[in-house]
Amino acid sequence: MPRYGIIGFPLTHSFSPAFFAEKFRQQGLADYSYQTYPINSVGELLELVNNDPDLMGLNVTIPYKKEVVQLLGSCHQVVSKVGSCNCIRIDNGVMTGYNTDVIGFEKSLVPQLASQHTKALILGTGGSAAAVRYVLDKLDIVYLSASRNGIKNHTIAYDAITPDVMSAHKLIVNTTPLGMYPNAGDCPALPYGCITSQHYLFDLIYNPGETLFLQQGRERGATVKNGEEMLLIQAEESWKIWRT
Repeated sequence: MPRYGIIGFPLTHSFSPAFFAEKFRQQGLADYSYQTYPINSVGELLELVNNDPDLMGLNVTIPYKKEVVQLLGSCHQVVSKVGSCNCIRIDNGVMTGYNTDVIGFEKSLVPQLASQHTKALILGTGGSAAAVRYVLDKLDIVYLSASRNGIKNHTIAYDAITPDVMSAHKLIVNTTPLGMYPNAGDCPALPYGCITSQHYLFDLIYNPGETLFLQQGRERGATVKNGEEMLLIQAEESWKIWRT
């Protein structure tokens, strides 16, 4: 029985099981299944793969997109460049890593980009942020990252996001889990009063459909978009990889 799944922690918010169950139903794949694997450490992945010969592929989510790379047998060139993997194909126990977040983010972001969106502020520095940076480089959009510590090159702390920073960076991308269900009352610490109708706020979170981060932008006339379309695109890309 071919089996697929998703690893991460926690996984109570995951949309993937329902998505792939419907995919299997539509394609008449009654013997296929998709399960959640809420592992406590990335090291448990090897045990999972070794103990389940029916496991053909895995999606990878927070917090293991970067950590999983060291366990792969091989990886697509995009994974090598971004250092992040969200899709694994398993052939006879050998894991090959891919990054479908890159495709999903680019296809979802681009339609609403405008001429003023030449500089971006990326909130967070995790695995999803790596995919965002890769796409922005491809699109020649200059970016500045923000994290809690802000100690790396091209990275500032949240308390260093001034009105001038907000004015200069008209595209703001949230790659953090702040605002994700069930903590919908959270949001990144920004001077939201500086947001204008010239801004474009993109949130990789899809549950809830409108995070507090996006709500703050919408109320000030900004273009806003959540991560649902990106998620659907990357899921379809995962399926293509597994079925090739």
